[in-house]
Amino acid sequence: MADAGRGLVLVVEDEAAIAEVIELYLRRDGFDVRTESDGEAALAAWRRLHPVAVVLDIGLPGRDGADVCRTMRAAGDWTPVLFVTARDDEVDRLLGLELGADDYITKPFSPRELAARVRTVLRRTAGGVPGGGAPAAGEVLSVGLVRVDIGRRRAWAGEAEVSLTSTEFDLLAQLFRRPGRVFERDELLSSVWGYQSAAGTRTVDVHIAQLRAKLGAASPIRTVRGVGYAADRD
Repeated sequence: MADAGRGLVLVVEDEAAIAEVIELYLRRDGFDVRTESDGEAALAAWRRLHPVAVVLDIGLPGRDGADVCRTMRAAGDWTPVLFVTARDDEVDRLLGLELGADDYITKPFSPRELAARVRTVLRRTAGGVPGGGAPAAGEVLSVGLVRVDIGRRRAWAGEAEVSLTSTEFDLLAQLFRRPGRVFERDELLSSVWGYQSAAGTRTVDVHIAQLRAKLGAASPIRTVRGVGYAADRD
């Protein structure tokens, strides 16, 4: 079970050396850590231990990481998931985020960066507001047919509630706080993910694509070619 620190992180990685390094850095950050090396054991640990986050390798033997994440989401569990993979093509990135992953990191990676990403996604899940500060009680933001309840971290497109990952929610909230304003990709990486431009920009593009897919025809998100994204009322 988790200790009295930051909580327990489930690390699912079949390469023992990588798992050991990840565990070392997460423990340095105050997390308790449970490691598993295959998908079936990962699901058993997830059900039993209720981790605060899951660091999940896609390329697991047997039941792979994508299926583990799919099973979690199908059960209505939106525990933050950070995918780790050796594959760096955009098909894999889209697959991971469509399944409901909150972030994605490619091998080889800095274990310090991975630990920082876990901290960042957990700050978002805890209900913080993008850009800092506590959520205002009862604060609801609307753009067109889409509205978000900041305090309860819920979103609707028309009358239908939309299930969003913590990252998707914070990205949408950031756009909705200043409707019509164009946010550059690097600006969104910094304010939502807490990363610098060196982290790359495809992460933003993929999450925007996922938001549009989930919001459907009600999506108010506009692309400004060569610049970034905005949420428009019309």
